[in-house]
Amino acid sequence: MMEEFRPVLADRLTLSLINRKQISARDFQTAADGAVTMRDEARKTILIAWQKRKQEEITHPFTGDKMPIGILFHMQALLLARHIRGDLEAYPPFIWK
Repeated sequence: MMEEFRPVLADRLTLSLINRKQISARDFQTAADGAVTMRDEARKTILIAWQKRKQEEITHPFTGDKMPIGILFHMQALLLARHIRGDLEAYPPFIWK
């Protein structure tokens, strides 16, 4: 189910943070062995942005219910369960409009 949400939630959030210069190359450090790690301040910036994004409301295209974006994962899991039980003929993927 993550693939339904990756482009609009994860990728969009990441690119927005980069475009707004809230995250940049200086927020990462490279160790001698080549490992790249994120600095704590950058991690905090990302988590704060993610929490704000999850609070934004959207109308679910299948159910018509208005809900915070953070609830979409749960709603899609419920719809998948309904399909597996046979209550829904097909799983309705979440399509962003």
